[in-house]
Amino acid sequence: MAEYADSQVLVSTEWTDLHRNDPNLVIVEVDKDIEAYKNGHIPGAISWNWQTDLSDELRRDILGPSDLEALLSRSGISNNTTIVLFGDEHNWLAGWAFWQLKIYGHRDVRMLNGGREKWLAEGRELTKVVPTPKPSKYRSRTLNQDLRAFLPLVKVAVKSQEFAIVDARSTEEFTGLAPAPMGSTQISQKAGHIPGAKSIPWDLVRETDGTLKKADAIRNLFESKGVTPDKEVITYSRVGERSSHTWFVLKHLLGYPVVKNYDGSWAEWGNLVGVAIEQGEEKPPRFARVESGAGR
Repeated sequence: MAEYADSQVLVSTEWTDLHRNDPNLVIVEVDKDIEAYKNGHIPGAISWNWQTDLSDELRRDILGPSDLEALLSRSGISNNTTIVLFGDEHNWLAGWAFWQLKIYGHRDVRMLNGGREKWLAEGRELTKVVPTPKPSKYRSRTLNQDLRAFLPLVKVAVKSQEFAIVDARSTEEFTGLAPAPMGSTQISQKAGHIPGAKSIPWDLVRETDGTLKKADAIRNLFESKGVTPDKEVITYSRVGERSSHTWFVLKHLLGYPVVKNYDGSWAEWGNLVGVAIEQGEEKPPRFARVESGAGR
């Protein structure tokens, strides 16, 4: 994986199979289908429930420091543990877990390239045995809020050419044809997108086998939409999960210096009173200069 900016952050199924019994490594599965783990998983892997383990259950927010410490401690993870994340839907929610762990400064977090689907397609070993980790004493670091975008900053970004806003949702959600992904019960009052956002669905970065595309192909995808490393990039989706995967790709695979995930996302923006939205296809760049004689 040396072609990526962070050469160690993405690991193959072969590497994971070879190292899954290493004493200082913990494999964590985070699935959209919360029953998938029970049907068979990588031997030794533990499971985190994205609905309960990775969200504050009393308010809409990521885990607080004490909850994160409790989760990692009961998972047998210390501050020096190597964590390998993966899940179904091509690591959709593994990206959500990765982003939160980086907010809390965990040093060695990696992603299994291709996720659960790749492991299954290769016929690698599965088990239904649930491990019992030896509890540790995890201590969280100071939150790195620079990895998050909050509403006031997004409002500034809409009006500034110094920013690029990436909408990681489907084209149907972006244009306003669909208020939410199929099967979702959380629907915003308005359908559409944040003004000036670029539509780059999160799963366009993967190959047909679920593995991530080469760095040059991913870079061309984003730069063709004007999402370049000289800008401060804000990613968003419906509730910040798909966009955390996009954040992972931009920050760790391409090495963009400033990338923030707006986890308020469309669930917040699409429910605000008096805030503009756009519908339909992408508009031409608002800051582009019109050449003399060009049509209006």
